[in-house]
Amino acid sequence: MDIANISIIIATLLGPILAIQAQKIVERARERHSRKVWVFQTLMATRAARVSTDHVQALNMIDLVFYGKRIFGIHRRSKTENSVLDAWHEYLDHLNTTIEKEKENFSLWATKGDELFVNLLYALAVDVGFRFDRVQLKKGAYSPIAHGELEFEQQQLRKLAIDLLSGRQPLKMELTDIPIHEDAIKSQLDLQAKLAAALEGRGCLSIEMVPKASTQQDIHE
Repeated sequence: MDIANISIIIATLLGPILAIQAQKIVERARERHSRKVWVFQTLMATRAARVSTDHVQALNMIDLVFYGKRIFGIHRRSKTENSVLDAWHEYLDHLNTTIEKEKENFSLWATKGDELFVNLLYALAVDVGFRFDRVQLKKGAYSPIAHGELEFEQQQLRKLAIDLLSGRQPLKMELTDIPIHEDAIKSQLDLQAKLAAALEGRGCLSIEMVPKASTQQDIHE
């Protein structure tokens, strides 16, 4: 049997196996890409609502989705995946930074956060194959004013409720009206006037002597 026939036999035997393995590789690559697109789409859709559950979940999936892949037991990660992880870790470090409650400090912190978030979206767009410029990523989001006001009011209500239940904030109560019967008020005033006159010698108090009731013991004595 010559080499050509041997090659044909080997190809015939290995062909289906190689085809199946190739199909699995393609499916895994497609699945990885789909997960990346989901993260990017979710963050784009919720970029004006960054405290929403979907937004936070997508952020927390970045380390897993852009981890890379293993080829023959060797971990490999593309340049664009590294860029995504670097941008995410920088943004995460900023989110975990404690800030003062003063308005100026919060404004600076929020501005820096917007910049880092845009960098993250841009790195994601490059990796998944979408073409967006930074200006579009920063200013292309739409958020109705009513939604922003509602979110702010909900945050204020939660904060006030926590402060009230923890005792840090007292509950203010103002008494504006007490329903009292007019006859009761007149009787009370008359009584006070009579007592004042008697104590000042301008009037007299009627005193009634009531004899003590006799008991059986008093009779025997």
